[in-house]
Amino acid sequence: MTTQTAEFDPKAFRRALGNFATGVTVITATTPDGVQTGVTANSFNSVSLDPALVLWSVMKNSGSVEIFDQASHFAVNVLAADQIHLSNHFARPADDKFAGIDYEKGFGNAPLLPECAARFQCENYQKLDGGDHWILVGKVVAFDDIGRAPLLYHGGAYSAVIPHAGVKPKDSDASQAGLEKNEQRLNNNYYYLMIQALKRYQAGYQPLQLATGLRVIEARMVMTLNDFGSLSARSLEQLISMPDQDLQAAVEILKRKEWLAVSGTGEEEMLSLTAAGHQQAEVLWNISRERQQQVFAQFSEAELATFCKVLEAIN
Repeated sequence: MTTQTAEFDPKAFRRALGNFATGVTVITATTPDGVQTGVTANSFNSVSLDPALVLWSVMKNSGSVEIFDQASHFAVNVLAADQIHLSNHFARPADDKFAGIDYEKGFGNAPLLPECAARFQCENYQKLDGGDHWILVGKVVAFDDIGRAPLLYHGGAYSAVIPHAGVKPKDSDASQAGLEKNEQRLNNNYYYLMIQALKRYQAGYQPLQLATGLRVIEARMVMTLNDFGSLSARSLEQLISMPDQDLQAAVEILKRKEWLAVSGTGEEEMLSLTAAGHQQAEVLWNISRERQQQVFAQFSEAELATFCKVLEAIN
């Protein structure tokens, strides 16, 4: 359903934007007198091949704006799938964000983080007004294509790439012999079979979960807190791989539903479910169990034990 309105809830708008999957970057820069900054951003995008231009955006009230203004260059560090800790680290305020962080210096002394998926060193090219953000356009002067699997952001949570297994076309000029050979190879490729099985399992499970009125990440929060009883926001963030800013937005949603209670403040803030929240968690776990029973009822206990053993061995 499309809603046409001139004014809407910024949190709801951000939540809707989260449906668009993006990569995760850390943008770094250094002023001529040596002041460094690094910010986590998922607004990075390409602009032009000739000249080679990229862009990203930063909040106008960010304390880093002045540093990016003064710096001659900035670096875009495209994070790899195992660098969630760097995303969370640079998303939080700190007096020295580079304390204990391994890096090297690039053009304009912009810090370059190691083991990323890719890195782009950019000369400051243009600054555009973008509402409550500044849009910073950079001219790429050097890049590293490291090729590691990237960290993704989708639906308020960190995600990882799973290659699409493709679909079988109804009409094809491929030979029957070729199709049969390819089918035989795929049916003996465990990776392909796991991807296909996961897609089919999710296709039947996620609509049931979403029907409860919760996004996937909010459902994970409820189910996790149901088992642990009470957790700090930082601990919950680490358990379910969720950015701090989006965790707080999800907390507000669950509080409005009266499923979540918050006690303490700051570093002492603790999250726990209300009685209604525990009831909702049981609904979610029941959905999970029913879907599992539906899919696996056809197998014997011995077959399922072997299946679990294989999954545990490759996990």
